Amino acid sequence: MRSAAADEESLAAAARAGDAPVSVLACRQVCAGLALALLVFQNPAGAAPTSATPGRPRICLVLAGGGARGSAHIGVLKALQQMRIPIDCIAGTSMGALVGAAYATGMNPDEMQAIVAGQSTQTLFVDRAPRSEWPMQDKAADTHNAIGPEWGIRDGRLMLKKGIVAGVRLETILRRLIRFSDVVRFDELGIPFRAVATDLASGEAVVLSQGQLSEVVRASLSVPVALTPVQIDGRELVDGALTDNLPLDVARQMGSDISIVVDLGSPPITHEELSTYVGMTRQIINILIAQNEKKSRELLRPGDIVIHPDLAEFSAADFDHWAAPIPAGEAAALELRERLASLALSEQDYAAWDASRRREPPPSDRRIDEVRLPALQRVNPQFVAGALHARAGEPLDSQQLETDLRRLYANGDFERVSYGLLEEQGHRVLRIDAVEKSWGPNFLRFGLEGGTDLRGESRFELFGSLQRTWIDALGAQWRMDLQLGYEQRLATQFYQPLDLDQVLFVAPYLELQRGAQDIFADDRHQARYVLYSARTGLDLGAQIGRVGEFRAGVLSGRLDQRLDQGAQGYSPGPAHVREGAFRVRLRLDDLDRTVAPREGFAASSGLLSSRGALGGAFNYSRWDTDAVVAHSLGASTLEFGADFGGRLGSEDLPRYQVFRWGGFLHQSGFRIGSLDGQSLQFARAVYRYELAPLPLLDRFYAGFSLEAGRLGRPIASGSPTGTMKSASTFLMLDSPIGPLYFAYGRARGGESSLYLYLGSP
Repeated sequence: MRSAAADEESLAAAARAGDAPVSVLACRQVCAGLALALLVFQNPAGAAPTSATPGRPRICLVLAGGGARGSAHIGVLKALQQMRIPIDCIAGTSMGALVGAAYATGMNPDEMQAIVAGQSTQTLFVDRAPRSEWPMQDKAADTHNAIGPEWGIRDGRLMLKKGIVAGVRLETILRRLIRFSDVVRFDELGIPFRAVATDLASGEAVVLSQGQLSEVVRASLSVPVALTPVQIDGRELVDGALTDNLPLDVARQMGSDISIVVDLGSPPITHEELSTYVGMTRQIINILIAQNEKKSRELLRPGDIVIHPDLAEFSAADFDHWAAPIPAGEAAALELRERLASLALSEQDYAAWDASRRREPPPSDRRIDEVRLPALQRVNPQFVAGALHARAGEPLDSQQLETDLRRLYANGDFERVSYGLLEEQGHRVLRIDAVEKSWGPNFLRFGLEGGTDLRGESRFELFGSLQRTWIDALGAQWRMDLQLGYEQRLATQFYQPLDLDQVLFVAPYLELQRGAQDIFADDRHQARYVLYSARTGLDLGAQIGRVGEFRAGVLSGRLDQRLDQGAQGYSPGPAHVREGAFRVRLRLDDLDRTVAPREGFAASSGLLSSRGALGGAFNYSRWDTDAVVAHSLGASTLEFGADFGGRLGSEDLPRYQVFRWGGFLHQSGFRIGSLDGQSLQFARAVYRYELAPLPLLDRFYAGFSLEAGRLGRPIASGSPTGTMKSASTFLMLDSPIGPLYFAYGRARGGESSLYLYLGSP
């Protein structure tokens, strides 16, 4: 497939030539098409030396974009080094800009290959910070299966983020390849360098000759809609391939006598692909980029050398095999050995040239004279400063700074977090670039989850949550949740930190709920209760780093309950019940993901004590605790879980507070919610094996579980007593709409069920 970067760059060349200007409308059409074409991230490109030796021509390397295919540039550089071909300047677009910047700052092709070989689509473009670094507030809310993007609400309008991927992880890889965090003039690098981007507003090509290298390269490869634009000097910049994918004109401006041009081309689109929206969009992009490349090729001189790697088998979107095109680039360059031989240096001269190219980055132990924070509209700058270990007068610890910025990004307030180092009149300034979410501060999410045992018991819910952030300088949040389906719920909470570090907090809340409770005996439905509740309460709490939260508070409310189906003997009790209780809960959570975790642990323990002195109709105390731990080795994951609960004291729990159990992974084989009791003891072991990666899917698993449990004193006689043993086997897909399970469970007593689950069982 032809690189979108390559095709788009032709438009820029044409526009600069004044021959066929690129209309803003055409640019917007390209941007819209790229929303679904996650396949167009550009490729790494080569570099050039400081200055030509007197008596030899000035050689400039021109590196095109092309997504994952751009790693072929690394192969070209390997061949040029073997042939001792010096490079005096580099002009690159998109991934060509990335490889070019890496080479210009002293990185060797073998080092680049080692870095790109360890990357994947997951490590490059899945931006959500590791779950272990989320604030506990977000982990506690991460209980439902969210579907679709996070929406913003501003001035009564729904808004979306500007790109599917913010590029935070990508920038980490860029820094590893480029090695420089300083803001520099690119003529002062080991090899003079230029990167090409596109001004999203004007549709014009922008040639970048100074700045923070990682930021500049990030702008050059920002495929519109797929990657968020980068703001530099007041302009929103996106992929340079839209306007100049073969920046031969830029090489000419840098004084090139001979240009070595690496043209990645684009693979043909089949008729079958043209019948799809994505395929047709790709072809439109390819046509547009081909036109700007055509203008660039008209600038070729007789002495220029064009290298065409054979990339027909490689996709621009296949970053899971990012290093695969490297040999093709090397082979294509070596085929032109005879033409390139006249440009070669002696071993001694080439060694001297290469030494001048491989300049070292500034020493990391140099002190920072100033930490400069961004101008923020909502987030308190003092909160940002408190999240950083970097201090004026101390050396910069780049690894610690990366960790701090990753955690700052994990808070969910910013669409992009980065940094740069500036030299201002002998002062070294650490500049923090934190861009607040343009679609905030009000956020809307939707979700769907539930399951069926294919025997008549189905429980599905649709969710919606609205959140407002940074209501005050301490970071207060308001949240409202709506749930429709088997259980209906409307809840709101105001979360008020009491200090800038957001350790202590107070949280008043209100909750309205309607639910049903089914009673089974001998695997047959006996009765159903309908419950309506309204509760209000106040919690005081403390965060325990990013791994824990403790809450203690009081609640008051009213419960209405009635027997909807079944004999009168199953009556739940009084129709109207006053609630008044004290509650405490400790949560610990360090799982890498909520559903099908691969690593980490989580635990929760709580006590609800209803007392007449607090307005409760009954005196009882209910406790519960649960834990899960997961560990993976290769494709295998072993997960252990346990749930326990009961009463404290001699008072029975009212029927609306008994433990509900049954269903997939909760005593598999039994129908969903068919077990109940005054106490619960349960443990399970789950084994999952990752079968194979699938397009658009994160993971595909097969697995089984072994389970044992006991429920004490069920409501209905005839319900299972004693220790129950169950097992299940399942397939699980991480689909675009969430984890999807298809499972079969069987209990020792012969009960069995097929299950279909979406989300967390």
